[in-house]
Amino acid sequence: MERKKLPVGIENFEEIRKEGFYYVDKTGLIRDLLNNWGKVNLFTRPRRFGKTLNMSMLKSFFEIGTDKTLFDGLAISEEKELCEANMGKFPVVFVSLKDVDGLTFENAYGKLRDILRAEISRLSFLMQSEQIAEDDKYSFERFLREQDTLDDVQKSLKMLSSLLYQHYGQKVILLIDEYDVPLDKAFQHGYYKEMAALIRSLFSRALKTNDFLQFAVLTGCLRVSKESIFTGLNNFDVNSIIDVEHDEQFGFTEAEVQELLQYYDREAAAPVMKAWYDGYRFGNADVYCPWDVINYAKKLLANPQAEPQAFWINSSGNDLVKRFVDKADKTTQDEIERLIAGEAIEKAVRLELTYGEVDNSIDNLWSVLFTTGYLTQAGRVERGVYKLIIPNREVREVFVFQIQEWFKNTVVLDEKPMQAFCQAFLDGNAEEIQRRLTIILGKMISILDTKAKDDQKENFYHGLLLGLLRSEPNWLILSNVESGEGFSDILIEPEDPDAGMVIEVKYSPTLAGMESACQAAMAQIKEKHYDERLRNEGRENITAFGIAFWKKRCRVCFEKLHR
Repeated sequence: MERKKLPVGIENFEEIRKEGFYYVDKTGLIRDLLNNWGKVNLFTRPRRFGKTLNMSMLKSFFEIGTDKTLFDGLAISEEKELCEANMGKFPVVFVSLKDVDGLTFENAYGKLRDILRAEISRLSFLMQSEQIAEDDKYSFERFLREQDTLDDVQKSLKMLSSLLYQHYGQKVILLIDEYDVPLDKAFQHGYYKEMAALIRSLFSRALKTNDFLQFAVLTGCLRVSKESIFTGLNNFDVNSIIDVEHDEQFGFTEAEVQELLQYYDREAAAPVMKAWYDGYRFGNADVYCPWDVINYAKKLLANPQAEPQAFWINSSGNDLVKRFVDKADKTTQDEIERLIAGEAIEKAVRLELTYGEVDNSIDNLWSVLFTTGYLTQAGRVERGVYKLIIPNREVREVFVFQIQEWFKNTVVLDEKPMQAFCQAFLDGNAEEIQRRLTIILGKMISILDTKAKDDQKENFYHGLLLGLLRSEPNWLILSNVESGEGFSDILIEPEDPDAGMVIEVKYSPTLAGMESACQAAMAQIKEKHYDERLRNEGRENITAFGIAFWKKRCRVCFEKLHR
């Protein structure tokens, strides 16, 4: 049997259904929406959780002239009366704002105009409609001729609603995908006020004073403050990641993932799939990130032993986590350490913010990390206060990466302390090395999982020390190289051709055991003759350092090595 293709990066419902791609049935959203809808419905979910595909599905269901066979065999097809009353019965305007980006307001505004023009061009048959007065076609025609003004852009969605109503005699369904992307990009690039004013005017006319609107559906990542964008809008129904309604309609459930893996005969990958891509909690539902599942499943089809990758994280920038780590004070650093270790922390969460408020406090950043999927909930403590956790291994990786970058930029690039640290090695000053290394450990955000094996922790400290020593550009530093009767942790060839250094790193499971771990490291250097490679290079003045770590403490011992 020929299996269906996996729809990697395909967000068009019609294409998926017509071209034989695998589809996880989310048509229950149509039923839920029709049974409980407001005039304006906003769904907020993290990126890559199926928002655009669901919006494309709504368009295919409601739009006049739709191919009704697209829904054959899907859950919504069992709702006979609902389908009869609503399928293919409405004019639809569908715009996605996910590409409204630019370094300047002018750039972003130009992209918004292009998106609106594309939808107007799709509906260009209205120019030939006998039901529409010629005067009402004037603004429409200016768009087609690329002669539209700012006022035309602000009125565009309402104008389309009016013309469609005149043509069909039926009110319009308006679909706006990724409504907050222009605001996010504007905030990042410094033209937020101009873009907020434009979006406010566009939405106000389309959603608030539009007599031709049946209902509207908007999607986005962040619930932008009603006062900033949706001023005066009544009958505004918001469905966020904490709401139970529609909680399984964005993201894949456990059963849906299991069914997909079974279909492609890859059930063995289920534990890895779960560890890396599961863990999100929307309402009462536990869900996987669909972008990750589809991408990893495709890798597994080519290679059943394929390693998991950070697909979601690499699909766009992670500026939020960077901003968060950069702003972290000592208390927040401790909380990050606990999160990375798999613990939950309790935080009051604000679901409604303006972008201008994001950087006002670290508390607001906690809220944004939660709403955008970098953190998820493990239960509510009290009203507005949630237990927050890192959902899975993939997201943990982005925290670890940003912490490593922060460490490089704040500690390793601090030139004078690093020079003094490296000089202490040249001087054989174990006490100074220990003092400075303890200070560095105290400053950093630990990324060690407390459940990790001791050898994994040892590898972490090994890597940390390597990063610090490499701040000295004139040293040749070798890691895990063969020397003597084994592999030395670190060998250093300084500028002095006679000098050399051997470093062995150990992890102590207890504070009391640090001294013995330190001496064990020194004994290993001598017993394994780790200095041999340096001596073969003609270096005779060789010093050895045994360094033991326990959490944010260290112990350093020093000896000169003789033949």
